Amino acid sequence: MSIPITNPVVFFEIGCKDLPKTSSFYADLFGWTPIGIPMASLINTNTDEGIQGQITSLGHDPRNYVMFYIQVNDINESLTKIIEAGGRKMVGPVILPNNKQFAWFSDPEGNMVGLVTR
Repeated sequence: MSIPITNPVVFFEIGCKDLPKTSSFYADLFGWTPIGIPMASLINTNTDEGIQGQITSLGHDPRNYVMFYIQVNDINESLTKIIEAGGRKMVGPVILPNNKQFAWFSDPEGNMVGLVTR
C-alpha cells in the first residue's frame, strides 16, 4: 500500500511597499525575527509550529498581497492541471537559487496562490 503524496502549505509571503517598516511591524507584534535578503526579509517565527515565510518589497505591482505556497512535485504538471480546472498561470515557473521552482496562479475566483517544488 503506497502512501498518497500530499501537497502541504509550506511558506507564506507578505508583500509591502516599505520593507523595514513592515518587517518591524510583524517583528514587534509577534516576536518574529526578520533576516534581510535582497528585496525581502526572511521571517523566522521562532517556533516549530506553523510555517516560516518572508516579507517582500518587489518595487512594482503587486505591492500589497498575502500569498501562501503549496508544495508540489512537478510545477509544470500542476500548472497544467490548474489551467484545465479553470485557473490561470500568473508568474513562472521561476528557478530559485536553491534550484527549486516557484510559480503564482489565480484560482477561478481570482485568488492568487503560490506553488513551490519540493
